[in-house]
Amino acid sequence: MFKHEITIVVNSHIQQLIEPTNKKWENQYLTANEWRMSELSGNYIQYIAGRFAAKKAARKILGIKSCSPSHWLDIEILRLSTGQPIVLLSGKCQQIAVDMGLKNWLVSISHVQTYAVASAIAHTGYGTC
Repeated sequence: MFKHEITIVVNSHIQQLIEPTNKKWENQYLTANEWRMSELSGNYIQYIAGRFAAKKAARKILGIKSCSPSHWLDIEILRLSTGQPIVLLSGKCQQIAVDMGLKNWLVSISHVQTYAVASAIAHTGYGTC
């Protein structure tokens, strides 16, 4: 069994959310590791928009409503040394994934100046994906 979601985010909307809050928004939606990595990226807004899109896609797979403010920090989108993004779950999100039998995650993130898109796939690890 596998589940797949795609999310598109408008970068200017993310920028509008971030600018007036002086890092408050980032602290509610990004883990400390994600925040640190965003500061090292070449384009701060595109990086954050991509991570936000990936988290939103993962939340959809887990059945967490988009408007729910909880559990954003239980999903962490990091990257391997190769640059490949990975999904790390903790807390309630990890428990939901275990209850659903989801063991493996794949994520892809892409962005341009105006949009960021992320595709997330979670599967049980049995059969093919």
